[in-house]
Amino acid sequence: MQLSDFNFDLPDELIARYPLEMRSASRLLHLDHQGQYHDCHFTDILDLLDSDDLLILNDTKVMKARLKGKRASGGAVEVLVERMQDKFIAHCHIKASNSPKAGAELFIGEDAVKVTVQGRHENLFIVEFSQPILDVLDQYGALPIPPYFNREAEAIDTERYQTVFNDPTKLASVAAPTASLHFDQDLLEKLEAKGIQKAFVTLHVGAGTFLPVRTDDIQNHIMHSEWCDVPEHTVELIRQAKARGNKVISVGTTATRAVESAAQAHGGTLNAWTGDTQIFIYPGYDFKVVDRLITNFHLPESTLLMLVSALSNRDNILNAYQHAVEEKYRFFSYGDAMLIDKITP
Repeated sequence: MQLSDFNFDLPDELIARYPLEMRSASRLLHLDHQGQYHDCHFTDILDLLDSDDLLILNDTKVMKARLKGKRASGGAVEVLVERMQDKFIAHCHIKASNSPKAGAELFIGEDAVKVTVQGRHENLFIVEFSQPILDVLDQYGALPIPPYFNREAEAIDTERYQTVFNDPTKLASVAAPTASLHFDQDLLEKLEAKGIQKAFVTLHVGAGTFLPVRTDDIQNHIMHSEWCDVPEHTVELIRQAKARGNKVISVGTTATRAVESAAQAHGGTLNAWTGDTQIFIYPGYDFKVVDRLITNFHLPESTLLMLVSALSNRDNILNAYQHAVEEKYRFFSYGDAMLIDKITP
C-alpha cells in the first residue's frame, strides 16, 4: 500500500487555527458501518450512542513543553521536551542553526536555567536541566501547539488545548488528544445521565504524531514510541460492555492505540498493560477492542489517516473527506469531528 493512496486536496482556509467559542459547537460527520456518511452536530453524539455504551478517553495533560533559549555563543535555540527520564533529565527535540554536540550548554530564561546536552538517543537529544524540568516548563514554557497553526501559542490555548477531564498528575504530553477537546462538562453530564459510561486510559502524546511518513510503501514506516497505560478497571469495563453487546467507542486515535496496544501485547486478548507502544494501524488491521471511533479530520498521508482508514476503509474515508471539504468542515486539532463505525465485512 502506497503513501500516495492516502493523499487528498485540502484548501488552506479549512484548517482550523483557533477553537470555536464553545467546545461542543463543532460539526460531526457520521460515517456508518455501511460506509454512508451523515452530516450532524457534535451534540448529536447523545443520540448516536446507546445507553450502556462505553467511551474510552485519554486523560493525559499537555505540558508547556516548548522552551526558547540561546547557546553559549548567543545563537537562538528552541527546546521541545518530548519525554522526561527523571526530574532533571529529558529527551528533547532541539532546533538550532547547527546541531549541538555532547557537552554543549544551552540557556533558558535570561540564563537562569542551564541545559546541558549529554548525547543522543535515535532522533532525540538527551539533556540535563539545572533545575527541575516541570518547574522550568511552568515558568518559561509555552504550549506546543501544532505546527500547522502557523502561529505562536496564545492565552486561549492555555484552556482550549487541554481536555476538561485531564488528570493534572499526568502532565507529560506534547500534543492534546484532540478528539476529546469537543467534550465540555455539560455534554459529559448529559452522556452520563443517558447511561453512557466512560473509562480512562493514558497515552502521553509525542511530537512524532506530527512527523510525516517518509517511505513510499507505508509498511516500511517505523512508528514513533509513546508511553501508555491501560488500567485493570478500564479493561473490566470494556469486558462488561462487550458481554452486554454494547459498543466500545474510543475517543481519539491515542485512546485507540492504547487499548489496541494492550490487546496486542497479550496476543490479541485485552488485559491491563503499561509500556511503550509503536503500534502502527493501517488498512488490514484487525481491531480487537474498538467498535466505533470519535476523531478529528487528519492530515493527508498521515498515520492517523491510515488508522481511521483501517476501521472503515480507505475509499469510504476519502469519500467522506471529499464531502467534508465540499461542505467546508473545519480540519485538524481545533476542527470538526467524525464518528466512524467499524465497517461490516
